[in-house]
Amino acid sequence: MAEHTSEQGHWYDREGNPRYTIVGKNGKERNTTLRDARKEGLLPSVTSIIRCAAAPGLENWKAQQVLMAALTTDRSPLESEQDYIDRIIKDSQEQALKARERGTLIHAWVQSGFEGKPFDVDDAAKYYESAKAALELACLESPIWICEKAFAEERYGGKVDLHTEDGYVVDIKTTEKDLTNIKTWEEHAMQLAAYSMGILGTLGACAILYINVLNAESKAIWITEDELDKGWKMFSALLDYYYAKTGLGREN
Repeated sequence: MAEHTSEQGHWYDREGNPRYTIVGKNGKERNTTLRDARKEGLLPSVTSIIRCAAAPGLENWKAQQVLMAALTTDRSPLESEQDYIDRIIKDSQEQALKARERGTLIHAWVQSGFEGKPFDVDDAAKYYESAKAALELACLESPIWICEKAFAEERYGGKVDLHTEDGYVVDIKTTEKDLTNIKTWEEHAMQLAAYSMGILGTLGACAILYINVLNAESKAIWITEDELDKGWKMFSALLDYYYAKTGLGREN
């Protein structure tokens, strides 16, 4: 099975190679830090830049996880209020982790399908077939998709879920929500605009591909040209903010 790795919080070198980890002075591998990035001239990921701004969709989802945990967690008669709250928050974080792990797994299954690799479990094929059908419907053709391509631009790097050489850029999002009325958010426009400019050098045809983790239903939603243009301007402003805040790129 293909290995899908989220780019959240990750770093890239000037050639676009992921530098998610580094070998420390003790000879052991560890996560790359901002200090390492300053020393080695590494580039921040697209999602690291976008996290500088509020993400209403993500914050709503986190709040829902806490509320769901509260509804399903009984309080012990001898438990203090603070202990009860801490346990609810811990449970919501565990559920969020499971959701992220499930999303990563489905990303990997879809990637395996597009790369023509065998599936390791029976469920995998239906997610790929659903994703493929949704993209063919959205594109009105069967493009040759390139999976998990990393890139480096002058001041940032990233890894794109799916793109084509002739201008399609797609990011996969997994959800448990019904897809009938699902929508995209401004951070999606920023993310796709940054990916498109980084890997194509222009704003191409960009879409979010939603995949329901419960029933494998898929739906592609195009980001309009106006949304992409706005997203690129917002991302560019955040990029300046990120560099100003972190001091990345300054002479030591």
